[in-house]
Amino acid sequence: MTLTADDVHAAAARLRGHVLVTPCLASRTLGELTGCEVFLKFENHQFTASFKERGALNKIAQLTPHERERGVLAVSAGNHAQGVAYHAQRLGIPATIVMPRFAPAVKVERTRGFGATVVLEGETFDDARAHGMSLAAERALTLVHPYDDAAVMAGQGTVALEMLAQQPTLDTLVVAVGGGGLISGVATAARAVKPGIAVVGVQTERFPAVWNAFHGEQRESGQATIADGIGVKSPGALALPLIAERVDDLLLVSEDDIEQAILMLLEIEKTVVEGAGAVGLAAVMKHRDRFQGRRVGLILGGGNIEPLVLAEIIQRGMVRSGRLARLRLDLRDVPGALADMAMLLGRLGANIDEIQHQRAFTSLSVERAQIDVVVHTRGIAHIDAILATLRAEGYHAQRIG
Repeated sequence: MTLTADDVHAAAARLRGHVLVTPCLASRTLGELTGCEVFLKFENHQFTASFKERGALNKIAQLTPHERERGVLAVSAGNHAQGVAYHAQRLGIPATIVMPRFAPAVKVERTRGFGATVVLEGETFDDARAHGMSLAAERALTLVHPYDDAAVMAGQGTVALEMLAQQPTLDTLVVAVGGGGLISGVATAARAVKPGIAVVGVQTERFPAVWNAFHGEQRESGQATIADGIGVKSPGALALPLIAERVDDLLLVSEDDIEQAILMLLEIEKTVVEGAGAVGLAAVMKHRDRFQGRRVGLILGGGNIEPLVLAEIIQRGMVRSGRLARLRLDLRDVPGALADMAMLLGRLGANIDEIQHQRAFTSLSVERAQIDVVVHTRGIAHIDAILATLRAEGYHAQRIG
């Protein structure tokens, strides 16, 4: 079985009016930061906040009446689950979704909210998949695979048709890769519309299965990634030959790269993107020379990120940029010393967020106290100026975080 441009165009006809034609807009600021022209495809604006509903609907729309009556089953870490559950509910089809136990709570609850029966099984996606395959066979349910299905791939490929209709001058597409369904559909559609276009895949360093196959390497997969939507150890059997034939290159990005990209999209574009949706920007930032001067299309594949995870990313980003710092000082343990230090920090423009006053758990002499203080600042240069003034005033001060 293969995938053709005709399959993608047929999928686009089935999806018309049932999924959002999301905007594909230029980002002047990201372009200046990366050295190329950047265009963002806002798939996080879909109703389920992910491109995944495209492939799910294209598969479900082709079921026979008997298959519809029996119901469907999907295995997913979250976004595919929501896409299948939503469109199955809309079409009156029973849906069972098998998700790994670590799946983000926001994705689990939204899937249940669409009326699906959710089964949490296994520590990894592959564990959940094995259980789902068994359950589908046992209950005679139609499996809607998240990536290794030609109908699903064709549905995902409609993203590329829209991008090239909206921004015809694009010369490069950078695409997140987990099991390979999205990039297979995108590459098939894009090359049919514009044969010379470059298609580049991106995986996280913790789950490099397709990168391994493409480059003939044997890097091991990890247990977890912030880009949980592409945390796949076993790529699709249908997808791999299509990737080998139609994709120009595969790149890797680190967890830190992905965190930075999420934060940049939040700050610069005012849009919330999950880890898997941010890897394209992460790759363009990390491999600047590879994309210098190109007109690059990035797919913001999903926006389903846990609020607490997003809050932590924001805080960690503030630390890296010097807008949040932990300082350690020691001072005389006498009345008013702590107040004097706080007043000095205030005059220096540092807003105190947290303070810890240690007497027992320190190696300092008994007449002195150790103070750890977290402050909001204006950046690295501001922190350096604060430390210089503190030392000039007689404090032993250092940045510890």
